[in-house]
Amino acid sequence: MADDGYVRVEIGLDGGQILSVLLTAESAAGLERSLEGGAAGALPLEAQDGRIHLMLPRVLYAKRFAREARVGFGD
Repeated sequence: MADDGYVRVEIGLDGGQILSVLLTAESAAGLERSLEGGAAGALPLEAQDGRIHLMLPRVLYAKRFAREARVGFGD
C-alpha cells in the first residue's frame, strides 16, 4: 500500500486498454468483491485524482499491488 493510504491497482479492459490508478483501500476491496461476485453494471471507485465509474462487464483482470515500487535511495 502506498504511504498516503492509497493502493496501486492495474485494471485490464477489453479492447486492450490498461488503467493504472491509485485507489483508496476501501475502493480496491470493493472492486475485488464485485469481480469475485460477478457483479454487473458500473462501480464507483475513489481514486487519488478523482472518482472513476468502472463498467464491470468490460474488466478482464485486476491486479492489486502489494506495495508501491520505489526507484532510488530509501530513507
